[in-house]
Amino acid sequence: MTPIPAPTAPERPGVDTRRRWTTSRRRSLTGWAFLIPASLLIAVMSFWPMIEALILSFKTGRGTRLSFAEPLWSNYERLLHDDVFLMTLKTTVVYLVVQVPLMLLAALVLAVILNQPGLRFTAFWRTSIFLPCAVSLVSYSLVFRTLFATDGFVNDVLVSWHLIDGPINWLGQPSTARMVIILGLLWRWTGYNMVFFLAGLQNVDPATIEAARIDGAGPIATFWYVIVPQLKPMILLTAIMSTNGTLQLFDESWNLTRGGPAYASMTMSHYLYELSFQKNPNFGYAAALSYVILLLVAVLALIQMKVGDRRDD
Repeated sequence: MTPIPAPTAPERPGVDTRRRWTTSRRRSLTGWAFLIPASLLIAVMSFWPMIEALILSFKTGRGTRLSFAEPLWSNYERLLHDDVFLMTLKTTVVYLVVQVPLMLLAALVLAVILNQPGLRFTAFWRTSIFLPCAVSLVSYSLVFRTLFATDGFVNDVLVSWHLIDGPINWLGQPSTARMVIILGLLWRWTGYNMVFFLAGLQNVDPATIEAARIDGAGPIATFWYVIVPQLKPMILLTAIMSTNGTLQLFDESWNLTRGGPAYASMTMSHYLYELSFQKNPNFGYAAALSYVILLLVAVLALIQMKVGDRRDD
């Protein structure tokens, strides 16, 4: 006789669905538990001060005696007639136009050279070029001030080689003071950008380089027509970061030249610091200047993204 199976409890439809939904909800809540504190900190420490600075930029006065300007945009209008601000804007643009292209080109060339498979002591050269980036800003500024002093090492070498007749006051003349700052920026940040290009070169297809060589392309043609197009995203990234950093440049202007002579080497961020904490502090006017810098950074970054992000169809 065939045994009759014991009756089983009826299945409850939707139990597995509810269990999965509960697990999914638990994971979602866990994620929000980690995300919300960080989001609140960013909002309180970053976005709220930005809003307060925007409101402050429409006020005038000294210290705590601030009131809304009439008209509200008077601080921004005042910037257009501020000779010191216009000079710092011009100086910052000079740093941007001269230093950023030279730095990125030097970093790209060094990255290509140090990426050659047959190069000996690769780790040593990479570390040596990147090392200035790890040096303290104050320390390297003091070293450059000593090197380019009137009785410093640079003048001694140039005079001993009969390249100049007498010592040059490098930090006391507008053109040479700007040149010293540009040299300092190149020395410190070229290796930093070189690391990005070295990372990008790891994604360059070696077959394309080999094909170019088989077709008879020389090193320069291979570099310009094969390597550079494949590094376009990394070039765009470093260009945006370098532009952003140059427009907000402060340390070199403050530590190397103190903005002199006569504001000739001062950057906009240095002038912002001076307006905020020195010489009759004017927080409303300084806040307006900070938003002008923000606008310049945003506009130039947008232009670079539009120009550099033209993908081939």
